[in-house]
Amino acid sequence: MYKILKKEELNPTVTLMEIEAPFVAAKAEPGQFIILRVDEEGERIPLTIAGYDRVKGTITIIFQVVGATTAKLNQKAEGEAISDFVGPLGKKTKVENLHKVCIVGGGVGCAIALPIAKKLHELGCEVTSVIGFRSKDLLILEEEFQAASARLIVMTDDGSYGKQGNVCMPLRELFAAGETFDEVITIGPLIMMKFVVETVRPTGIPCTVSMNPIMIDGTGMCGGCRLTLCRDGKRVTEFACVDGPDFNGYEVDFDEAMSRGSIYREFERHAYEEACNLFAEKEEK
Repeated sequence: MYKILKKEELNPTVTLMEIEAPFVAAKAEPGQFIILRVDEEGERIPLTIAGYDRVKGTITIIFQVVGATTAKLNQKAEGEAISDFVGPLGKKTKVENLHKVCIVGGGVGCAIALPIAKKLHELGCEVTSVIGFRSKDLLILEEEFQAASARLIVMTDDGSYGKQGNVCMPLRELFAAGETFDEVITIGPLIMMKFVVETVRPTGIPCTVSMNPIMIDGTGMCGGCRLTLCRDGKRVTEFACVDGPDFNGYEVDFDEAMSRGSIYREFERHAYEEACNLFAEKEEK
């Protein structure tokens, strides 16, 4: 069992938890993920590692309550435990030999982008961070990004905080002003990453995306997380769990990834509603 040492609500739908998992913390690196089960009868879900402390032996996860399992996880309190916590899985983000990088995060994807920004900052890299949210109410991790960035740009769709617009707008402004980077790393909703890639493409700057499609076992055996990449004129299949989660954004077939990602959306909605009804019934009793 893995004890929850800390639980914090970052916004109405996003929660941070610090989990006691010393063996995972000993090996974890930015970009990697874990797979957990809330209880012995629960489903396996992947969550990217949002932070780690090797001395304390803890892993930080940040998740959005969107389905039955994340709703069940969010019902857990500090001091309670979850059943399984496996990792670190996937390949770590490559941060070596980078001197000037732009990190672009959207929504809860900022939780994945933050440890990468921190690691680059620790290595002496000049980090520009662009983070975007629908509104001020959904803003997370601003202070943490500020500490890890030489320059931070906050965007909101409705203009309630920072600058109004999407994350591609400041990118276009930076490129128009002659700004360049060794690499752009973007993490967030698939549609956001697709347009970030297209914004960066004319510059020729390497653009890395973090993919988190449907995932079950985390070892490449189930095939659920397969991605189609367009490489050297050929369509190639790779798996996010073992070949990623980081990929060359110019190669990813985003349209296929978005289509596959929506397959179970209706099922997830029904499962979430059933879980919420169950929690409500328990509270009434």
